[in-house]
Amino acid sequence: MKFGVILFPGSNCDDDMMHVLGNVMGRETIKLWHKDKDALKDFTTEDCVIVPGGFSYGDYVRAGAVARFSPIMESVIDFANRGGYVFGICNGFQIVCEAGLLPGALLRNRDQKFIAKNCYLRTETSNSHITRKLEVGEVINLPIAHAEGRYYADEETIAALIANDQVLFRYSDALGEMGEEANINGSTQHIAGICNEGRNVFGMMPHPERASEAILGNEDGRALFASLIESVEGVTA
Repeated sequence: MKFGVILFPGSNCDDDMMHVLGNVMGRETIKLWHKDKDALKDFTTEDCVIVPGGFSYGDYVRAGAVARFSPIMESVIDFANRGGYVFGICNGFQIVCEAGLLPGALLRNRDQKFIAKNCYLRTETSNSHITRKLEVGEVINLPIAHAEGRYYADEETIAALIANDQVLFRYSDALGEMGEEANINGSTQHIAGICNEGRNVFGMMPHPERASEAILGNEDGRALFASLIESVEGVTA
């Protein structure tokens, strides 16, 4: 399984991803320039494109709105529609929502402030390529760093996400409870991550790549990348 990490103007988590996927997970990892429409020509549907965090195009207009029109995104949309894996994290989640690969939108945080801290997430399903190594109800701890991370969708969309088991994670406390304080940015129904109906596109605001090594004191995020690799390759990662 090969990974490609897109670099937009303003991306700042691309090298973190390159390190984790290449050095920690041991998989071929290539940096993809946002203007290269042919960057995915050697990718198969068993490979994965990472849309990383940061502040693409300075978050002008709104987060992800400009990056969605970068030349590479036409190829990413086609790749996803053919069944290839796409994983958007933080700003990447915003971009894939803007591109229509995932439903809903990411709005300004409830308190209108940038938040950078660790938070708890309750696993809502193991029926996805990035959560298969997790148990339903299992709580993990990952960092967040965003000003526009409040997930929003209309009632019909939320109902469909729940009915189709597309909600991956919800913000919670350490025990998996979802009180108001645990909903750190005010997301609709505490939603922190989702997948598409085809279950090959994933998006989440927290950063698993920032919690994937023992040296950092937290390896909770590694399970997501290991789940994806094991699901696709059929080998322990």
